[in-house]
Amino acid sequence: MMVVVAALGCGISVYFSANNFSMRLVVVILLLFPIWSFSQVTQSIIGTVVDSESQFPLPGVTIQLVTDSTVTATDINGTFELSNVSVGRHKLIFSFIGYQERVMDNVIVNSARETVVNLTLEEMVMEIEAAEVTATRNGEARNDMATVSARQFDVIETDRYAGSRGDPARMASNFAGVSGADDSRNDIVIRGNSPQGVLWRLDGIDMPNPNHFSIPGTGGGPVTILNNKILGNSDFYTGAFPAEFGNSVSGVFDLRMRNGNARKHQFSGQFGFLGTELLAEGPINKNKGSSYLGNFRYSTLSMFSALGIDIGTSAVPLYSDGFFRANFPRKTGGQMAIWGMGGKSAVDIVISDQVTPERNIFGENDRDQYFRSQMGIVGLTASKAHNENLFIRQSFAVAHERQNSNHELVYRHLNIDNQYINDSLVDLLNYQFEQNKASYSFYLNNKVNKNFSVKAGIIADGYMWNYFDEVFNVDTTSADYYNWDNRWNAQEGALFLQSFIQGRYRPNDDWTFVAGLHSQYFSLNGSASWIEPRVGVKRALPNGQTLSFGAGMHSQMQPTYMYFYHQQEDEFGNPIHHNRNMGFTRSNHYVLAYDRPLGKSMRLKAETYYQDLSEIPVEVSSSSFSIVNTGAGFSRFFPDSLENSGTGTNYGVELTVEKFFANQYFFMLTAS
Repeated sequence: MMVVVAALGCGISVYFSANNFSMRLVVVILLLFPIWSFSQVTQSIIGTVVDSESQFPLPGVTIQLVTDSTVTATDINGTFELSNVSVGRHKLIFSFIGYQERVMDNVIVNSARETVVNLTLEEMVMEIEAAEVTATRNGEARNDMATVSARQFDVIETDRYAGSRGDPARMASNFAGVSGADDSRNDIVIRGNSPQGVLWRLDGIDMPNPNHFSIPGTGGGPVTILNNKILGNSDFYTGAFPAEFGNSVSGVFDLRMRNGNARKHQFSGQFGFLGTELLAEGPINKNKGSSYLGNFRYSTLSMFSALGIDIGTSAVPLYSDGFFRANFPRKTGGQMAIWGMGGKSAVDIVISDQVTPERNIFGENDRDQYFRSQMGIVGLTASKAHNENLFIRQSFAVAHERQNSNHELVYRHLNIDNQYINDSLVDLLNYQFEQNKASYSFYLNNKVNKNFSVKAGIIADGYMWNYFDEVFNVDTTSADYYNWDNRWNAQEGALFLQSFIQGRYRPNDDWTFVAGLHSQYFSLNGSASWIEPRVGVKRALPNGQTLSFGAGMHSQMQPTYMYFYHQQEDEFGNPIHHNRNMGFTRSNHYVLAYDRPLGKSMRLKAETYYQDLSEIPVEVSSSSFSIVNTGAGFSRFFPDSLENSGTGTNYGVELTVEKFFANQYFFMLTAS
């Protein structure tokens, strides 16, 4: 059971010392205090409102600032501005004839930069005089095709929840049915599934592991590369997700990057334990509405170590990361954006430099270890609402990730002064795993009418791998004693293809039906899952209650490095990759959910689920190894020959009582 509680407070502290300069400074501050204490600090709220399915701008939407009853409306491009808004937290109400009202609580306005609010409104099916007007509440997913186990998270939440550290994965571990695998990392276990089953998607592209010090076959790490300051509101799925998401049996982070401010240049900086960072955003061309957004962060731990501050280990982790996004409105309508993110990390655990015994909370105490990792992705996204019914988005991206490490055994002894004397260093391990990928994503959303909409698309990934690993055999009982064993040696490529189609039908505002099909194919070994049906039903009940059901078939490829592990060679000296023919892990999800509002800012949510896993890779020779128990930690796995004969089940009940931020406090209580 988990309880998360937070509250806000404010205060003023004045410090001075008994010298003339300090006294003069205090007098000046006290003299100025009446002036600025009664001056109202204000800022603007700007944004865009579009249709939730066609993404077409909605002119004439009424926006009410509840704090002082200020009212404005969107222009012909769906944009709006609320000027001279006092700094603090505010509530906005968006309303438009024929659309469901949208309420946004806890919109934070600060003096540093303008607050940008971009949101979607959903069209009502019934005629306005016969419809019951309902408001979309906090936490509801952006994706209209999601009926269960989906939640929209605000970037503010990545700082608000205990232990989140601005990290979406650590934030999600506060939700029901989600837990961390290890406090030192942000791997998350969703309803019992392996962390490697989590899919990370950015602007429609399936991306590499977005974490520093990542290990092949994992989806997490100790420090995230993602930065919440560049993210827009995004969706998180824990099961039975819509047909547009594939290659996952666990959960999905569907991340959105925000655009920079197209009106004015803004800059900010931050110094914290996890990093020192700078952010800049502003217009490229004010007349055309183009903008830029950039961020860079460098690890602060190295600075602490240089100042002699004990951080618990002499192995200081070094890392840096950055983002950029340039957005260009097109003359013919729509947007084109060039974006990218990346990060590098390094840590050296050098035992041979120790003069006296030291603490070593990472790594092993008998070897020097040098580890490097890096990832990067650069993309181009073009999107356009062709009319009030048709929206098309295309993305192309290239991604790179690499991990390399080498180890040296340290032979040493202690002298009479209890100091280490090095005898020799022996090479032990050397590996470099590199994966490059070119990706193309296309989807269209056609709003046939207010009752029915169709979404379809394809995702194509072209992989190129360069895997090399060798280890020095120090087993004196082996015939290969004092020889190098090669465990990976592969330079190959393959295609991974996905396609989907899904439809949503609403006969009225009380019922929603969703159905879709997903398929995927992996050319490396011919693995295919041609038909994966997904269905969802949502029923709106009186007083804002909802009852939902979702089910679907899902599949996932294995960690790619495992396909190329070998223990023997053919007669020509070529490696035999005896795990090459591993097929997809398959899963069937069934979820039933109930949601009930408890007042204006609180809700009760309950979900029960059942997941049937099959075709899980396990060792041919009976053992305890199973792929579903891997994917967390800092270690690779070296299994013997694997076959898809393992099975598993996950089932449970989840309960959430959540008080959204209002009246200066919030809380969340979860049980599962």
